[in-house]
Amino acid sequence: MPNKPLKIGVTGGIGAGKSIVCKIFKILGIPVYNADERAKVLMVQDKHVVESIKRNFGDEAYLVNGKLNNIYLANQVFKNENKLKIINAIVHPAVTIDFDNWLKNHENKSYVIKEAALLVESGSYEFLDYLITVTAPIDIRIARILTRDNHRTKENIEEIISKQLSDEEKISKSKFIITNDNHSLLIPEVLKIHEFLISSIQTG
Repeated sequence: MPNKPLKIGVTGGIGAGKSIVCKIFKILGIPVYNADERAKVLMVQDKHVVESIKRNFGDEAYLVNGKLNNIYLANQVFKNENKLKIINAIVHPAVTIDFDNWLKNHENKSYVIKEAALLVESGSYEFLDYLITVTAPIDIRIARILTRDNHRTKENIEEIISKQLSDEEKISKSKFIITNDNHSLLIPEVLKIHEFLISSIQTG
């Protein structure tokens, strides 16, 4: 019998549809840890993270009300590979600790989901039992993001996509692939994975 709960990663490029897939898992009663959302919280609430960001990026990284200065930070890291590595080296370890603490509250579950855009890039997928990659054609992803994020342009989205690992690279690390191309039915795809995971725990 494997150690419970199994830790399952859900990843995919921007606009692929990770969130909708995770909503289906939630409906099935599976706890979902959203690493990207938690990172945003930790960047304003974790004292050590805040101090490290200010030390490396200056006090301008935060607004006077204590909120993150997203525009300033984005300008700092987006086109500077070294600064991007610095911010990731500050935030990713904090997220790992936060996830481990969260996991303690869900030890009675068969499996849990960790949702993050950079599971492969950060190397944190290596500490999970299985990885699911959600994929979608780039034109569909761009259309979704333009609809969802009014502040983004097509050129901005294409630049973000160009900096992310390709689907092929993510898939090479994955046990499961979910296609979210506006034609495939997501619920049966998720149910098939859910049934496999439950079965593997019961027979493991």
